[in-house]
Order: sequence, then C-alpha cells, then structure tokens
Amino acid sequence: MYIILAIIAFGIIIVIHELGHFLACRAFDVKVNEFAVGMGPKLFSKQGKETLYSLRAIPFGGFCSMDGEYGERLERDDESDGESGDESVGESDPDTPPDPRSYIAQKLWKRIVILAAGSVFNIIAAFFIVLFLSIGTHGYITTTLSNVVDNLPEMGQSEILTGDKVIAINGERLYYYNDYVMFMNINADKPITITILRGDERFEYVSRPYTVDGKQVYRYSLSFEVIEPTLWATLKYSFYQTFNFIRLIRVSIMMMASGAASVTDVAGPVGIVSAMNTVARESPNVSAAIANIVYFAAFIAVNVGVINLLPIPAMDGGRILFTFITVIVEKITRKKIHPKYENYINTGAFVLLVGLMALVMYNDIVKLING
Repeated sequence: MYIILAIIAFGIIIVIHELGHFLACRAFDVKVNEFAVGMGPKLFSKQGKETLYSLRAIPFGGFCSMDGEYGERLERDDESDGESGDESVGESDPDTPPDPRSYIAQKLWKRIVILAAGSVFNIIAAFFIVLFLSIGTHGYITTTLSNVVDNLPEMGQSEILTGDKVIAINGERLYYYNDYVMFMNINADKPITITILRGDERFEYVSRPYTVDGKQVYRYSLSFEVIEPTLWATLKYSFYQTFNFIRLIRVSIMMMASGAASVTDVAGPVGIVSAMNTVARESPNVSAAIANIVYFAAFIAVNVGVINLLPIPAMDGGRILFTFITVIVEKITRKKIHPKYENYINTGAFVLLVGLMALVMYNDIVKLING
C-alpha cells in the first residue's frame, strides 16, 4: 500500500510543477498544446478547447507543451512564407513574426515567469504541506537551552549555560532544534564550532567528540525550550522548515563538491519512491506513515523546484539563463537569434540528462536488489 501512496505522492509533485507552468500560460494567454501527466505512451487523452490533456504510461514526469516553445511556430510561418515564393524568408529568418499567443512572442519578464512558475508552485506547495502537518502540534523546540548537563566536568569550566541560545554550528544558522540535530549529524566526524548567544554577547567554542566507555559522546547533554504553537509560531515554523529544505540541497551539493558525499548517493524517481516507502514502513502506525510520506513529499517538492531552477541546459533555470543571454546578445549585435539554436542546446542537454537519469535509475535498482 505504501509504495502506491509513494508513487501517487511523487506524481502529484510533478503535476503541481507542470500546473504552475500551465496556469502562468493561462494568465498570459499563451497557447498550451498539451498538458501531460507522466511520460511515454498515452494511456488516456482528452482534447479541450485548444489543449490536449493526457495521462501517460510512465508515472515519473510530465510536461506542459507551449506553442512556439522552441521556435516551432515560427518555423511553420517560415514554411508558409517559403511556399508563397518569397525566397528571402526561410527557416533561418528570425524576423518572421510569431503567433501573438505563442511563447516566443511574449515579453522577457513573462517568459521568465512562465519558466519559473513550476518551481515556485512546488515550493509554495511544500510550505502548505508543512503548515498542514504542523497544525495540532504540541509545540516547537527552539535552540534556546532549558537545561545543560556537563558530562565531562574534568575538561574545565563550562562554556554553555542554561538560557544560552545555540545560533550556529560550523557557520550554519540554526532556527529550530531540527537544525541542531541535522548539522550535528552532518559534522559528527569532525570538530564542531558552536556559536552561542548569551544576552547580547556572542561567542564560539570548538566541541570535539570524546570516547567514554567505548562510546563517542560530546561534553554536554542538552535540553531545549519548547514554544507554544500559536498561529504566528506555526506560520514561522512552516516558513523556516521550507527554507531548510532549500538549504539542505545547497549543503548536499557542497558535500558532493568536497567529496564528503558521492554522486552515487543521488536518488532518482525509483530511489525517491523507495525512500518514501521505507520511511512509511518504519513508522509506528498507519497515520504516522501517511504523515511521513506527505512530509517527505514536501521535501522532494522543494528538491524538484530548486533543481529545476539551476542554470543547467534543459532545466527551467537553464532556459531562463539562455533567455537572458539571448536578450543581451541581441542588444549587442542588433540581430535576432533564431529560437532553433536554443532548441539544439536544450535537445543535446536533454539527451545527456536522460543518460544521467538512466544511470541514476540503474543505481537505484541495484540498491533495491542489494537491500
């Protein structure tokens, strides 16, 4: 049951992303040729007034196909002009006016909004998921210390006192206890610089793990204050938690760049669904399992949104970057760049991306087989 819920949850994330593009197109009166959920062969389709709505066989993915998205509308106009006997107008002529409702005909800011809308919808959806799951909670654990037990008093005078606020670990800002746990675990095998706020005084000290009775421990056993779950506190917590999802992506990329994490640790759709299923199966009861899947889905939604905004060809962020580059080049050269060149770059990048996804999927399947 949980694996089915995980697949549905992942599918909804993709639908939300594509819905963002679709609604932005609607807002700017840009024609959408097809709105598809899934990839591969069509299982079901229904023709709307001008948009084909389709459900496809592979549940991982989807797309919102806009008219003139890669200059194809422009090429149809070119071909029509060529047939009329005008030899000066052809596929390479970027001055042929596109359809006013095509994507390529829109102003720069509208194209950027359309491209970014999918990611924005993912992040907003994640915020509301966290907000929904936070309703009814008993409180939020802060980073202000309610109790400090010095496990190693022989190390000298205590640097941490009750009432202190732990505001950073190794330079990473802390907002809630979840942040404290996350960055303590990430830095568990190295010295940890803890930044403390005591009144108006701010200071740092380095905490190193010690071995006591064969176990690795830190000097202090800490307890943290809990605040009441008021409406403002709930909204604030939900906002910061969504922000932390984004920050964790940045931390993960930095860890891969430094060699602390491997590219093989990256999970594709199969790995994500498997992780959701594992989280659910390890939950104490069904309601907790469903809540954990939904929470995990919020994290994945932010991942999908942020990764799509990275300036990588074939991603929304890469297309936004290319849009800016095109405008700058056209301003300098005073010549229009045919959209087909962006199409060439995105097509090549998409082929590489598919290859990478295939490799990641293979790695996910091997992990599943090996348990």
